[in-house]
Amino acid sequence: MTIDEQLAFLRKGAVEIIREEDLRAKLEKSARTGRPLRVKLGADPTAPDIHLGHTVVIRKLRAFQELGHTVIFLIGDFTGLIGDPSGKTATRPLLTREEINANAETYKRQIFKLLDQDKTEIRFNSEWMDAMDAVGLVRLASHVTVKQILERDDFEQRLAENRPLALHEVLYPLVMGYDSVALSADVELGGTDQKFNLLMGRNLQREYNQEPQVVLTTPLLEGTDGVEKMSKSLGNFIGIDEPPREMFGKIMSISDELMWRYYELLTDLTVGEIKQMSNRAANGEVNPRDIKVELAKRIITDFHSKSAADAAEEEFNRVFRRKEVPDEIEEREVEAAPWSLPRLLVRVELAPSVAEARRLIEQGGVRIGGVRQASPSIVVSAKTGEESLLQVGKRRFLRVRWL
Repeated sequence: MTIDEQLAFLRKGAVEIIREEDLRAKLEKSARTGRPLRVKLGADPTAPDIHLGHTVVIRKLRAFQELGHTVIFLIGDFTGLIGDPSGKTATRPLLTREEINANAETYKRQIFKLLDQDKTEIRFNSEWMDAMDAVGLVRLASHVTVKQILERDDFEQRLAENRPLALHEVLYPLVMGYDSVALSADVELGGTDQKFNLLMGRNLQREYNQEPQVVLTTPLLEGTDGVEKMSKSLGNFIGIDEPPREMFGKIMSISDELMWRYYELLTDLTVGEIKQMSNRAANGEVNPRDIKVELAKRIITDFHSKSAADAAEEEFNRVFRRKEVPDEIEEREVEAAPWSLPRLLVRVELAPSVAEARRLIEQGGVRIGGVRQASPSIVVSAKTGEESLLQVGKRRFLRVRWL
């Protein structure tokens, strides 16, 4: 690619490049000298699973990798002990080193579904932070003023609202910024919520007489609800390790409007190709549902395989278009005593509470043996050895074997 083509390729799905003229200069120098850029993406392993929202920036890292640059996936096993305060209105609980290490192992396995393992550097910021003594930390802190740190919007907000701001949280952007110094990063990637931390790295590199890194930010992907950012705690996430049929069903549940954003941020299609598909859907040449099916299959192929994507489509059609039961259904064994339907749903973990179970039943979202249950007062009883098929919503099936 020409430098202009490379910039267009990297610009797709990016919110901001600070500064784009610096990135151009770095790409030109790399082409002239043959030295690939060092491109860094950091992630704190504070949870074991990666969802599609996380992959937006990982795909951008892969884009640099495809252009021949050195990509560094930095696992923040040290910063993870602090906890990223970005966007938080309260101090996060500290994780143990054991929890961090366990989550880091799952990260290492999951990222190689997108990145080329042989061409990816995996680094841990404990390499340099564990070796830094108290004198070193004081010297590092001398490069940043309190005023600079407190310019963070979320820090300012907490202070204005008299919410606690722990001293270790104030150190977080400083330590994260130093990672860029330790790695001599040319480019650092991150979500828009990481902009302050990324710019801190750029500032610290100047302090340490390094050429400042380019900062490239990516958007925060909305979850399946189309409103809040994708989050496991909100239940609007699609995990990359989820079974293909679960992924397929969740993707098919998103709105047509959100579908185009997923195409932009979660596929390798160009802006022009996506625009052409959008125009065809708007003109009635193609059904948006078929375009959404293609999106689901592309995403599942990335994280599983093409055959798994094809099987997930067939399963979806069997269950939701032809109203058949899935081939594979989880089973639970339950004592063959009379159960109120809400308590049975809680017992087999199809509802988190009796109140939520009652709400699901009243909204018509619960079936037994394919028959919709209309009242929360229904009592379910069966004989030992019998089976019952429970269904909650459109996608959740469970076979109960009565003991």
